[in-house]
Amino acid sequence: MALARASNPYHSGPVSDHFDGTRFFNPDGSAPKGFSDLLKWQLGGGKQAWPATAASPHPQAKPEARVEGQALTITMVGHATLLIQTAGLNILTDPVWSERASPVSFAGPKRVTDPGIRFEDLPGIDLVLLSHNHYDHLDLVTLERLRKAHDPLVITPLGNDAIIAREAPAMRVTTGDWGQSIQAGPATIHFEPCHHWSARGMNDRSMALWAAFVIETEGGKILHIGDTGFDKGRPYANARARHGGFRAAILPVGAYEPRWFMKDQHQNPAEAVEGFLLSGAEHALGHHWGTFRLTNEGRDAPREVLEAELARQGVASERFRPLQPGEVWRAPDIA
Repeated sequence: MALARASNPYHSGPVSDHFDGTRFFNPDGSAPKGFSDLLKWQLGGGKQAWPATAASPHPQAKPEARVEGQALTITMVGHATLLIQTAGLNILTDPVWSERASPVSFAGPKRVTDPGIRFEDLPGIDLVLLSHNHYDHLDLVTLERLRKAHDPLVITPLGNDAIIAREAPAMRVTTGDWGQSIQAGPATIHFEPCHHWSARGMNDRSMALWAAFVIETEGGKILHIGDTGFDKGRPYANARARHGGFRAAILPVGAYEPRWFMKDQHQNPAEAVEGFLLSGAEHALGHHWGTFRLTNEGRDAPREVLEAELARQGVASERFRPLQPGEVWRAPDIA
């Protein structure tokens, strides 16, 4: 089998149905838009105003030290950062406590809502699930803080370990490809396809992989789809085919306008509801909205549109909740 060329600084491995030897891609999917389209979007207007700051209706949470057995608690920190507690494990997704989702501290999207958990109030963190390397998901400053305070194991798709090693060389990191699984104590973490892309700069587009995760414990299975375009529903249908239904699904509902630019990388609330139904999950939690202004829609639009779509599609609102920072969701007991 052919091996990756030296032009990829993050990953060297065999060609596959989603890796061409240098870059990863979405099979039968869409490539990310180019620079001219980016300029067209940025100069095209239509951006709705956001407040400089916005208080969550929920106070900052102080999580329990551990949630044991089949019980499941999920707490929203902000954007794509959530604390998942089950089977005695504390798991963080895409942890970002920094003020900006940016390669620099003085510019770029700025947090408008405080983290839903103070960093100092985190319980002992065992695992970090890192879906891909965009700055609103892979925050090297936060990862180094977590290493010093908790020394968690980071589980991430291929190539992202090389990025982490540059700033946090002592961090424990393990990687996987789509379709692979990793045993982490009482949990099995499965890497699943989603429709997205990656980049940290101008010259490394799609050189590290992106992924969804399925977290499997004695308390059932959780689908964390990561950032994804709807992609004809394939990320959801494929996950259900491999794993059956889910106790909970964590799904993005924001950063979706304008559709001509964002459709291939970020689903909108209507697609999130459709994906939820395709996944067979009992409940869904909406994230990726209201913390960092990344796209054109207003801050509260994802929540408002999601609520309207749930009503339109006949889905009870308590089954799909768009979480806000500090909000704690406790799963109903397993029947």
